[in-house]
Amino acid sequence: MDTLYTALLVLILIGIAGLGWFSFVLYKKQRRNSERVIREVYKASNEIKKSISHSYYQSEAYAQLIQLLDFKSSLPATRGWAASPDLLLTIYETISRTKPSLVVELGSGVSTLVAAKSGAKKVVSLDGSKEYAEKTREMLKEHRVRGVEVRFAALLPYVNGLTWYDVSVIKDLKKIDLLIVDGPPGNNNPESRYPALKEFKDKLSPRAVVILDDVNREGERKLAEDFAAALPNHELIILNHEKGAAIISPR
Repeated sequence: MDTLYTALLVLILIGIAGLGWFSFVLYKKQRRNSERVIREVYKASNEIKKSISHSYYQSEAYAQLIQLLDFKSSLPATRGWAASPDLLLTIYETISRTKPSLVVELGSGVSTLVAAKSGAKKVVSLDGSKEYAEKTREMLKEHRVRGVEVRFAALLPYVNGLTWYDVSVIKDLKKIDLLIVDGPPGNNNPESRYPALKEFKDKLSPRAVVILDDVNREGERKLAEDFAAALPNHELIILNHEKGAAIISPR
Protein backbone atom coordinates (compact mmCIF):
# COMPACT_ATOMS: atom_id res chain seq x y z
CA MET A 1 0.00 0.00 0.00
CA ASP A 2 2.86 2.34 0.91
CA THR A 3 4.38 1.64 -2.47
CA LEU A 4 1.09 2.56 -4.17
CA TYR A 5 0.86 5.83 -2.23
CA THR A 6 4.46 6.60 -3.07
CA ALA A 7 3.81 5.96 -6.76
CA LEU A 8 0.71 8.15 -6.70
CA LEU A 9 2.64 10.89 -4.92
CA VAL A 10 5.39 10.71 -7.51
CA LEU A 11 2.84 10.92 -10.32
CA ILE A 12 1.18 13.91 -8.65
CA LEU A 13 4.53 15.65 -8.24
CA ILE A 14 5.43 14.91 -11.85
CA GLY A 15 2.06 16.32 -12.92
CA ILE A 16 2.58 19.45 -10.85
CA ALA A 17 6.08 19.86 -12.28
CA GLY A 18 4.78 19.36 -15.81
CA LEU A 19 1.99 21.85 -15.22
CA GLY A 20 4.52 24.31 -13.84
CA TRP A 21 6.78 23.82 -16.85
CA PHE A 22 3.84 24.18 -19.22
CA SER A 23 2.79 27.38 -17.45
CA PHE A 24 6.35 28.70 -17.68
CA VAL A 25 6.57 27.92 -21.40
CA LEU A 26 3.16 29.51 -21.98
CA TYR A 27 4.26 32.58 -20.01
CA LYS A 28 7.45 32.91 -22.06
CA LYS A 29 5.48 32.57 -25.29
CA GLN A 30 2.92 35.16 -24.20
CA ARG A 31 5.73 37.47 -23.11
CA ARG A 32 7.44 37.13 -26.49
CA ASN A 33 4.15 37.81 -28.23
CA SER A 34 3.53 40.81 -25.99
CA GLU A 35 7.01 42.16 -26.68
CA ARG A 36 6.49 41.65 -30.41
CA VAL A 37 3.16 43.48 -30.26
CA ILE A 38 4.77 46.31 -28.27
CA ARG A 39 7.56 46.60 -30.85
CA GLU A 40 5.06 46.66 -33.70
CA VAL A 41 2.93 49.28 -31.96
CA TYR A 42 6.03 51.37 -31.25
CA LYS A 43 7.14 51.09 -34.88
CA ALA A 44 3.67 51.99 -36.15
CA SER A 45 3.55 54.91 -33.73
CA ASN A 46 6.87 56.23 -35.05
CA GLU A 47 5.67 55.88 -38.63
CA ILE A 48 2.48 57.77 -37.81
CA LYS A 49 4.48 60.54 -36.10
CA LYS A 50 6.80 60.72 -39.11
CA SER A 51 3.85 60.88 -41.51
CA ILE A 52 2.17 63.62 -39.46
CA SER A 53 5.42 65.58 -39.35
CA HIS A 54 5.88 65.30 -43.12
CA SER A 55 2.27 66.29 -43.75
CA TYR A 56 2.61 69.32 -41.49
CA TYR A 57 5.81 70.42 -43.21
CA GLN A 58 4.28 69.89 -46.66
CA SER A 59 1.28 71.98 -45.63
CA GLU A 60 3.61 74.74 -44.45
CA ALA A 61 5.59 74.67 -47.71
CA TYR A 62 2.38 74.69 -49.77
CA ALA A 63 1.01 77.66 -47.83
CA GLN A 64 4.25 79.57 -48.40
CA LEU A 65 4.10 78.90 -52.14
CA ILE A 66 0.53 80.16 -52.34
CA GLN A 67 1.57 83.31 -50.51
CA LEU A 68 4.77 83.89 -52.50
CA LEU A 69 3.48 83.21 -56.01
CA ASP A 70 0.51 84.89 -57.65
CA PHE A 71 -1.25 81.86 -59.07
CA LYS A 72 -4.06 82.66 -61.48
CA SER A 73 -5.87 79.34 -61.12
CA SER A 74 -6.03 76.30 -58.87
CA LEU A 75 -3.03 74.01 -58.60
CA PRO A 76 -3.03 70.32 -59.49
CA ALA A 77 -2.34 67.78 -56.78
CA THR A 78 1.14 67.60 -55.32
CA ARG A 79 3.03 64.71 -53.64
CA GLY A 80 2.84 61.10 -54.79
CA TRP A 81 4.00 61.01 -58.40
CA ALA A 82 3.96 64.81 -58.54
CA ALA A 83 6.55 67.06 -56.91
CA SER A 84 6.00 67.62 -53.20
CA PRO A 85 5.62 71.17 -51.83
CA ASP A 86 9.04 71.04 -50.14
CA LEU A 87 10.72 70.46 -53.51
CA LEU A 88 8.60 73.18 -55.13
CA LEU A 89 9.63 75.63 -52.42
CA THR A 90 13.30 74.70 -52.96
CA ILE A 91 12.89 75.37 -56.69
CA TYR A 92 11.34 78.76 -55.93
CA GLU A 93 14.10 79.70 -53.47
CA THR A 94 16.86 78.57 -55.85
CA ILE A 95 15.49 80.53 -58.80
CA SER A 96 14.85 83.61 -56.68
CA ARG A 97 18.43 83.51 -55.43
CA THR A 98 20.35 82.59 -58.61
CA LYS A 99 18.21 84.29 -61.30
CA PRO A 100 18.83 81.63 -64.00
CA SER A 101 18.55 82.58 -67.66
CA LEU A 102 17.72 79.01 -68.70
CA VAL A 103 16.06 76.32 -66.61
CA VAL A 104 15.82 72.79 -67.99
CA GLU A 105 13.54 70.35 -66.25
CA LEU A 106 13.24 66.59 -66.72
CA GLY A 107 9.62 65.76 -65.99
CA SER A 108 6.92 68.40 -66.40
CA GLY A 109 4.04 69.34 -64.11
CA VAL A 110 3.36 71.74 -61.27
CA SER A 111 7.13 72.20 -60.86
CA THR A 112 7.17 73.70 -64.37
CA LEU A 113 4.62 76.27 -63.29
CA VAL A 114 6.54 77.10 -60.11
CA ALA A 115 9.81 77.47 -62.04
CA ALA A 116 8.18 79.88 -64.48
CA LYS A 117 6.42 81.88 -61.76
CA SER A 118 9.62 82.15 -59.71
CA GLY A 119 11.31 84.46 -62.21
CA ALA A 120 13.26 82.23 -64.60
CA LYS A 121 13.74 83.91 -67.98
CA LYS A 122 13.17 80.70 -69.91
CA VAL A 123 12.05 77.22 -68.89
CA VAL A 124 12.33 74.13 -71.08
CA SER A 125 10.55 71.10 -69.66
CA LEU A 126 10.84 67.59 -71.09
CA ASP A 127 8.16 64.96 -70.68
CA GLY A 128 8.16 61.39 -71.93
CA SER A 129 4.35 61.36 -72.13
CA LYS A 130 2.42 63.29 -74.77
CA GLU A 131 -0.61 63.26 -72.48
CA TYR A 132 1.19 64.78 -69.50
CA ALA A 133 3.06 67.26 -71.69
CA GLU A 134 -0.28 68.52 -73.01
CA LYS A 135 -1.74 68.69 -69.50
CA THR A 136 1.19 70.85 -68.44
CA ARG A 137 0.69 73.16 -71.43
CA GLU A 138 -2.99 73.54 -70.53
CA MET A 139 -2.11 74.31 -66.92
CA LEU A 140 0.35 76.99 -68.03
CA LYS A 141 -2.34 78.56 -70.21
CA GLU A 142 -4.77 78.65 -67.29
CA HIS A 143 -2.16 80.49 -65.24
CA ARG A 144 -1.29 82.82 -68.14
CA VAL A 145 2.39 81.88 -67.97
CA ARG A 146 4.83 82.65 -70.78
CA GLY A 147 8.45 81.82 -71.44
CA VAL A 148 7.94 78.09 -71.01
CA GLU A 149 8.48 75.41 -73.63
CA VAL A 150 7.15 71.95 -72.87
CA ARG A 151 8.78 69.42 -75.17
CA PHE A 152 7.57 65.89 -75.70
CA ALA A 153 10.65 63.65 -75.65
CA ALA A 154 9.79 60.02 -76.28
CA LEU A 155 11.44 57.48 -74.01
CA LEU A 156 13.72 55.48 -76.30
CA PRO A 157 16.19 52.64 -75.78
CA TYR A 158 19.44 53.89 -74.29
CA VAL A 159 22.69 52.12 -73.38
CA ASN A 160 22.83 49.29 -70.83
CA GLY A 161 19.17 48.40 -71.32
CA LEU A 162 17.92 51.76 -70.08
CA THR A 163 15.23 53.93 -71.65
CA TRP A 164 15.67 57.68 -71.66
CA TYR A 165 14.48 60.80 -73.41
CA ASP A 166 15.05 61.18 -77.14
CA VAL A 167 18.42 62.96 -77.15
CA SER A 168 17.63 64.78 -80.40
CA VAL A 169 15.16 66.91 -78.42
CA ILE A 170 17.94 68.41 -76.27
CA LYS A 171 20.60 69.06 -78.93
CA ASP A 172 20.01 72.81 -78.97
CA LEU A 173 20.18 73.25 -75.19
CA LYS A 174 23.34 74.80 -73.74
CA LYS A 175 24.50 77.16 -70.98
CA ILE A 176 21.88 75.76 -68.60
CA ASP A 177 21.83 77.65 -65.31
CA LEU A 178 19.43 75.33 -63.48
CA LEU A 179 18.84 71.64 -64.20
CA ILE A 180 15.98 69.92 -62.37
CA VAL A 181 16.08 66.11 -62.54
CA ASP A 182 12.71 64.60 -61.63
CA GLY A 183 12.25 62.21 -64.52
CA PRO A 184 11.89 59.83 -66.18
CA PRO A 185 10.06 57.63 -63.62
CA GLY A 186 12.64 55.83 -61.52
CA ASN A 187 10.54 53.15 -59.85
CA ASN A 188 11.26 50.42 -62.41
CA ASN A 189 15.03 50.82 -62.73
CA PRO A 190 17.26 52.50 -60.13
CA GLU A 191 19.49 53.87 -62.91
CA SER A 192 16.70 55.23 -65.11
CA ARG A 193 17.75 58.86 -64.50
CA TYR A 194 21.49 58.27 -64.71
CA PRO A 195 21.83 59.32 -68.38
CA ALA A 196 21.17 62.91 -67.26
CA LEU A 197 24.78 63.11 -66.09
CA LYS A 198 26.28 62.16 -69.45
CA GLU A 199 23.82 64.15 -71.56
CA PHE A 200 23.81 67.39 -69.54
CA LYS A 201 27.18 67.70 -67.82
CA ASP A 202 28.72 69.61 -70.73
CA LYS A 203 25.57 71.67 -71.31
CA LEU A 204 25.73 73.37 -67.91
CA SER A 205 26.97 76.90 -67.40
CA PRO A 206 29.82 77.46 -64.89
CA ARG A 207 27.32 78.85 -62.37
CA ALA A 208 24.78 76.09 -62.91
CA VAL A 209 22.80 74.54 -60.08
CA VAL A 210 21.46 70.98 -60.29
CA ILE A 211 18.44 69.87 -58.24
CA LEU A 212 17.61 66.16 -58.02
CA ASP A 213 14.46 64.74 -56.46
CA ASP A 214 13.89 61.29 -54.93
CA VAL A 215 17.41 60.91 -53.52
CA ASN A 216 16.00 58.73 -50.74
CA ARG A 217 16.22 56.06 -53.44
CA GLU A 218 19.60 54.43 -53.97
CA GLY A 219 19.81 55.13 -57.70
CA GLU A 220 19.04 58.83 -57.38
CA ARG A 221 21.45 59.20 -54.44
CA LYS A 222 24.26 57.67 -56.52
CA LEU A 223 23.40 59.97 -59.43
CA ALA A 224 23.60 63.00 -57.13
CA GLU A 225 26.98 61.92 -55.76
CA ASP A 226 28.40 61.19 -59.22
CA PHE A 227 27.01 64.46 -60.60
CA ALA A 228 28.77 66.37 -57.81
CA ALA A 229 32.00 64.48 -58.44
CA ALA A 230 31.83 65.45 -62.12
CA LEU A 231 31.56 69.14 -61.15
CA PRO A 232 34.68 69.73 -59.01
CA ASN A 233 33.86 73.39 -58.37
CA HIS A 234 30.47 72.47 -56.94
CA GLU A 235 29.30 71.03 -53.64
CA LEU A 236 26.54 68.56 -52.82
CA ILE A 237 23.90 69.20 -50.17
CA ILE A 238 21.27 66.59 -49.29
CA LEU A 239 17.97 68.05 -48.12
CA ASN A 240 15.68 66.28 -45.66
CA HIS A 241 12.70 66.39 -47.98
CA GLU A 242 9.78 63.99 -48.03
CA LYS A 243 11.36 62.07 -50.92
CA GLY A 244 14.87 63.36 -50.36
CA ALA A 245 16.39 66.04 -52.58
CA ALA A 246 19.90 67.09 -53.54
CA ILE A 247 21.27 70.47 -54.57
CA ILE A 248 24.59 70.68 -56.38
CA SER A 249 25.75 74.28 -56.56
CA PRO A 250 28.98 76.30 -57.02
CA ARG A 251 31.16 76.52 -53.91
